[in-house]
Amino acid sequence: MVQEGFKRKLAAILSTDVVGYSRLMEDDEEATIQSINAYRKSISTLVEQHRGRVVDTTGDNLMAEFSSVVDAVQCAVETQKEISERNADLPENRRMLFRIGVNLGDIVEEDDKIYGDGVNIAARLESLAEAGGICISRTAYGQVKNKLNLGYEYLGEHSVKNISEPVHVYKVLMDADAAGKVIGEKRQEKRRMTLAAVIALIIGLGGLAGWYLYIEQTKRIAPASVEKMAFPLPDKPSIAVLPFDNLSGDPDQDYFSDGLSEEIITALSKVPRMFVIARNTTFTYKGQAVKVQQVAEELGVRYVLEGSIRKYENKIRITAQLIDATAGHHLWAERYDRDLKDIFALQDEITMKILSELELRLTEGEQALIYRRGTNNLQVYLKFLQAVHYVRNTNPGDNRKARKIIEDIISIEPNYAMAYGLLGETYMMDVWFGTTKSPIDSLRKAASMLEKALYFDKSLGAPYAILGHINVLKREWEKGISLGYQAIELEPNGANSHYHLGMGLNFADRSEEAIPILKKAIRLNPVASGLYVHHIAIAYRMMEQYDKAVEYGEKAVQRSPNYHFAHLNLAACYLLAGREEEARAEAKEVIRLNPGFSLVKFAKTVPLKNQEELKRFIAALRRSGLK
Repeated sequence: MVQEGFKRKLAAILSTDVVGYSRLMEDDEEATIQSINAYRKSISTLVEQHRGRVVDTTGDNLMAEFSSVVDAVQCAVETQKEISERNADLPENRRMLFRIGVNLGDIVEEDDKIYGDGVNIAARLESLAEAGGICISRTAYGQVKNKLNLGYEYLGEHSVKNISEPVHVYKVLMDADAAGKVIGEKRQEKRRMTLAAVIALIIGLGGLAGWYLYIEQTKRIAPASVEKMAFPLPDKPSIAVLPFDNLSGDPDQDYFSDGLSEEIITALSKVPRMFVIARNTTFTYKGQAVKVQQVAEELGVRYVLEGSIRKYENKIRITAQLIDATAGHHLWAERYDRDLKDIFALQDEITMKILSELELRLTEGEQALIYRRGTNNLQVYLKFLQAVHYVRNTNPGDNRKARKIIEDIISIEPNYAMAYGLLGETYMMDVWFGTTKSPIDSLRKAASMLEKALYFDKSLGAPYAILGHINVLKREWEKGISLGYQAIELEPNGANSHYHLGMGLNFADRSEEAIPILKKAIRLNPVASGLYVHHIAIAYRMMEQYDKAVEYGEKAVQRSPNYHFAHLNLAACYLLAGREEEARAEAKEVIRLNPGFSLVKFAKTVPLKNQEELKRFIAALRRSGLK
């Protein structure tokens, strides 16, 4: 029986909030309040124009009720379009991006307030949307799919807090060329049918027998030749973790399988008594049918871990096997069938199994192994993996996408250390890309985010390494070097941490110390970009060993042919080695890659402690033809 004063009804609910609202308030509270009030007024006007009413405006959230779900979705689209137009005239750090969720469901109305599952689901849909995006429920989609000139992408079922049944989620595609398209529905259905058939077949044939045959097959591995290895085997257990195969049939799930591989690499890299090949190197084998023997010989490792992931709704199956490549057999192979929510525990379980098989006794205990993520929220973790994917694409557009996702994560998990570290890295990347109007301001923001990461988790090494890099750029060399050593003490297998330290030593006029550190970075990540090699060339140039400087300088431009700083250094190396014609050719390449290059401006940015060396470097560049 419905209580007096309450009434139930079917309604369309629109829920919005601001991505990164806490950061905006922290940067400029007064400006943020003014902006949110202006945006709220604009959204309220659109709600009224689409025959709806605003029912709540708490904090950065606005909730509205409509009698028609068509009106609600149209209002959501118009809202995102208007916000996008307003943001175009604002600096990037002051833009407000909104997420919107729309649900059609039963609600309870009391006076002017509304409650119930219909409201809760709208709020959860909004949290699943991307910055600037719209997510709607299946009930809403069923009413609008043939009535609006839009497209939709089915994102599958999502378990949401305080709702017993999973919610089917659709992303609204607002681009004109997406109109009328529905992506993902058939693929999801086909996958269900295929998986069901496979499961039935496995049951019929005997799953255990099939698994036994698989294990027996994987035992037949040709042993790797230590003599043929590209690098000598380290004096401690060495391992390459290959990217886990995504068997879900959905390429969009690659980030999930990649993420598990990366987490295992990160955990193993925390163990001082192990030599772990960096992610950038092992992921060059992704999608290739390579033999374990080949991987071991090319990377110079004894052990190889490989596996696969199949994700189906809220279930996950992971297979993994650890192989002793030099002996030509596997040490163990396991299959794990778990609920998706158990992914963190499973990941640690696999890593601990590897350590057990390698008979390592950790003096630091389990804490040295576990890379604390600081969140138990699976959706947050999946978003984080997507952000990592964008950052590693190393281009300005994806760097911006990553930042928006990370800001979204922080608004949900404000104590998530790794998110702050990655956010700081995006600001640092802005400086490298030259996409910031104020490098000083970007470095300040980067340092602030990295310090927050360490506030929440002091065991992370990467934030110390990047903070060291920032201090070197600020001419605080010794402080930067100290932070760099702190980073590699925390993460002895961190290739990038070694690179940042080697770079700092170079600029502090300690090149002899820099060379072995940089060579260790290359050993940990043999197929890294030319950046590592570039700084070895710089070190030899500063030590006046010009033949070696040219050798490494040429390797740097081979690895990174579009990195104009590598060509710049090689031009100076050629000139100082007496090879003027080649120096002039490299100088022309610098201008081709960076037509606005100015030697005067460049000289001011080089954080070199030895001013005499800087003068010699700039003079060599000028003689090569640069101005």
